[in-house]
Amino acid sequence: MSSSKEEERKGSSEGREFFWNPRTHELLGRTATSWGLILLFYLIFYLFLAGMFILTMYVMLLTLDDYKPTWQDRLVTPGMMIRPKGEQLDISFSISKPESWDVFVQNLDNFLTPYNNNYQVQTNDNCVPDQYFIQEDSGEVRNNPKRSCQFNRTMLEECSGITDRYYGYHRGQPCILIKLNRVIGMLPGKDGQSPYVSCGAKRYKVGVDEWNEDQIGDLAYFPANGTFNLMYYPYYGKRAQINYTQPLVAVKLLNITLNTDVNIECKINSNTIVAGGERDKFAGRVSFKLRIND
Repeated sequence: MSSSKEEERKGSSEGREFFWNPRTHELLGRTATSWGLILLFYLIFYLFLAGMFILTMYVMLLTLDDYKPTWQDRLVTPGMMIRPKGEQLDISFSISKPESWDVFVQNLDNFLTPYNNNYQVQTNDNCVPDQYFIQEDSGEVRNNPKRSCQFNRTMLEECSGITDRYYGYHRGQPCILIKLNRVIGMLPGKDGQSPYVSCGAKRYKVGVDEWNEDQIGDLAYFPANGTFNLMYYPYYGKRAQINYTQPLVAVKLLNITLNTDVNIECKINSNTIVAGGERDKFAGRVSFKLRIND
C-alpha cells in the first residue's frame, strides 16, 4: 500500500518537473534560450510568408486597370431583360382592376426617370446616328470620362409614358421594355446595320410530334423597327462612362388574346450577334409569360 503511494508521489513530482524544473530552469523540457530561438524562427517564417503574400497582391494589382477588365471571359452573345418584371418574368393583370396593373405602371415610371429629355440634354451628347461613337485613348493619356449619347424618353413614343401615362395597360395593350445587357467593348453590328429586336409567340411541345404556338396578335416597336442604334456602342464601362444611358426597345402588344396565358419570346437580330449558343441557349433572347384578363 505504501509503495503504491510512493509511486504516485514520484509520478506527480516528475510531471511537475517536466512542466517546470527549478534545478535546470527548463519549461516543458526547454530552456529560455531554446524557447527564444524557436519563437524567433517562427516569427521570421511568418513575417516572410506575410511579405510574400503582400508582394504577390501588389504585383497583381499593378496588372489591373481601373476602367476596364484586364481579362474578360464573356459570352459571345449578351443577355436580355424586360421591364416591368413580374414574379419569375410573369406579367398578369386584369384590365378592369387598376390595382392589378398600377404596380407595373409605377415600375416603368421609376425605370424611365433617367431617360427624361431634360436630364438627357443636360448630361449626354446628341450623337450622329447609325455609326459607332468611338472614343479612343491617346497612348497612356486616358480619354476619361467618356461622353455618352442621348436616349430620350420621347423616342419610345406610345410607350414613353408621356402621351399615355398608363403605358396601354388600362386598355389591355401593354408596353414591354427590352434592354440588352452591357458588355464592355461590344460592337453589335457591322456595315452600318444596327441590331434589332423581334418578338413572337413561343413554340412549345404538346405531343410527340405536335407543337403549339400562342396567338399574340399585332406588335408595334419603338423606336422604329425595334433597333438598338449603333451610336450607343461601344460601352466603355461604368467608371469610364459615368453617364452612359442604356438604349431601350419598347414592344406594344396591340390585340393579344385575353383570359389566357401567352408565352412570348423576344430575341436580338444582328449580323455580328447570334442568339443562343452552346454555352447559354438563352443568350440574346428573353422569354416571359403574359396574361391579360378582362
